[in-house]
Amino acid sequence: MGFELDAVVSKLQNLATSDHSSVVSMNIFVALLCACIVIGHLLEENRWMNESITALLIGVCTGVFILLASGGTHSHILVFSEDLFFIYLLPPIIFNAGFQVKKKQFFVNFITIMMFGAVGTLISCTIITFGVTQIFKRMDIGPMEIGDYLAIGAIFAATDSVCTLQVLNQDETPLLYSLVFGEGVVNDATSVVLFNAIQSFDLEQIDPSIALQFIGNFLYLFLTSTLLGVGAGLLSAYIIKKLYIGRHSTDREVALMMLMAYLSYMVAELCYLSGILTVFFCGIVMSHYTWHNVTESSRVTTKHAFATISFVAEIFLFLYVGMDALDIEKWSFVSDRPGTSVAVSAVLMGLVLVGRAAFVFPLSFLSNLAKKSSSEKITFRQQVIIWWAGLMRGAVSMALAYNQFTMSGHTQQQSNAIMITSTITVVLFSTVVFGLMTKPLIMLLLPPDPHKGTSSTNSILSPKSVTVPLLAQESEADLEGHEVSRPSSIRNLLTRPTHTVHRLWRKFDDSFMRPVFGGRGFVPVEPGSPTERNGHGWH
Repeated sequence: MGFELDAVVSKLQNLATSDHSSVVSMNIFVALLCACIVIGHLLEENRWMNESITALLIGVCTGVFILLASGGTHSHILVFSEDLFFIYLLPPIIFNAGFQVKKKQFFVNFITIMMFGAVGTLISCTIITFGVTQIFKRMDIGPMEIGDYLAIGAIFAATDSVCTLQVLNQDETPLLYSLVFGEGVVNDATSVVLFNAIQSFDLEQIDPSIALQFIGNFLYLFLTSTLLGVGAGLLSAYIIKKLYIGRHSTDREVALMMLMAYLSYMVAELCYLSGILTVFFCGIVMSHYTWHNVTESSRVTTKHAFATISFVAEIFLFLYVGMDALDIEKWSFVSDRPGTSVAVSAVLMGLVLVGRAAFVFPLSFLSNLAKKSSSEKITFRQQVIIWWAGLMRGAVSMALAYNQFTMSGHTQQQSNAIMITSTITVVLFSTVVFGLMTKPLIMLLLPPDPHKGTSSTNSILSPKSVTVPLLAQESEADLEGHEVSRPSSIRNLLTRPTHTVHRLWRKFDDSFMRPVFGGRGFVPVEPGSPTERNGHGWH
C-alpha cells in the first residue's frame, strides 16, 4: 500500500514539474512574441527588414541560446504539431485575408488570379515532382516512394508572399497587389488540396483512370469548399440581420462572427474538404454582408480583432520555424551526410526557381492577350515581382513537410530527416535572403511616385480607414450601380466582359441577396446608437 502511495505521489510530482515547465515555456514564448513586435516596429522604416524576417532571426538566436543552455539536447520550447498549425494558427490568417481583401480588385482579376494560383501551382508542382524524381534517385538519399515525390511537389509549390505584400502599396499598385495577394491565398489552398488528394489515393498503380479521378477529386474539393464558405458567411449574415444582436450586446455580435468563421473551417476539415478555401470565402462573404449588419462599435472591433489575431499567428509561426531550424534530433540523423542535405536543399531551391518561372511568364503572356487596355496588362517588371514574390517558402511548406516526413513530431528515417532539414533550410534561406532583397528590388523596378506620398499618408490617417475595412474603400457608385462618369483609370480596370458580369451580379445582389442577407445600406436598429442619432446609415 505504501509503495502504491509513493508511486502516486511521484506521478503527481512529475505532473506538477511538467506543468511548471510548460508554463515557463509559454512565458518565454509570449515574451519573444512581444520582442518580435517591438523590434519589428523599430525596424519598420528599414529598407531591408520586415516582421517575418525579424521573427525568424529572433527564433534562430533563441534556438542557439536554448541549445547551449540545454547542453545540446534541444533547441525549442514548444513541440511543433500539425494540429497546432492547421487548427489554431492558419484559420485566423486566411480568414483575415478574405475579410480585408478589396473585393472589386480581387474579382476583376479573378481569372488571372485563378490561373496563377491554381493552374500555376499545378505546373510548379509537376515540374518540382519530375525534377526530384529524376535527381533524388541518382543521389541515393534513401527509400522514397512515388507518393513522397508527389508530396514534395505539393510541399514546395506552396508559396509565402507575406514579405512582398508588406512592401507593396495597395493603393499605388492595385493590380500588382491583388495578383500577388490573390495568388498567395489560392496557392496555399491549392497546395493543401493537392497534398490531401495525393495522400488519399493509392499511387502504386497509376493509370489514366486514376489521373481522371485525381482531377475530379481536386475540382470537387475546390468547389464544395468554396460553397461551404459562402454558405457559412450567408448564414451568419442572416442570423445577425434577423436577431439584431448588437442592440443587446456588441460582444455577442463579435463573438458570433468569430465563431461562425471558425466553425466553417472546422466543418470543412471534418468533411475532408479544404478549410483554407472555406474560411477565405467565408471572410469575403462576411465582409460583404455580415459586417454591414452589425453596429458601428462591432465594425471597428471585428476589423481590428481579426487583423490582430492574424498578425500574432503569423509572428508565432515564423518565430517557431526559426527555433526549429536548429532541432538537434533532425540534424543528428544527417550529421554523417551533411553534403547530401546541402545538395538536396540546393536542388529544391533550383526547382522552385524554375517551376515558378515556368508558369508566371507564360500565363502572364496569355493573360495580357485577353486584355484590351495597356494599363491593365501585366508589364514585364510586374511579372518579375510576381515571380519573385512566390520564391519564398513559409509555414504551409513546413507544416506539410512535417505531416509527410515525421511521426508525431519525430523523424524516424534518415531520408525523412534529410527532407525535413532541407525544407527548413529552403524556408530559412528563401525567407531571409529573398525577403531581405524584396524591398530594394521593388523600389528598383517600381520606383515610388513622389506626388503620391501625401495622399497615401492622408488615407491611412483618415477616420474612414478606422471604421471601414479595406474591402469597403471602393467606389460607392460602382457598388450601388449608379451611372456616373468614371475617371479613365477606373474605367481601364474593367474589360468589357468583366464589366458585364459585374453589372449582372450587382443587379442580382441588389434585388435578391441584400434584402434577405443585409449588406451595404442595411441599418441595424440600436436605440441611442450613433446611427440612430445621426439619422443615417452606412450608404
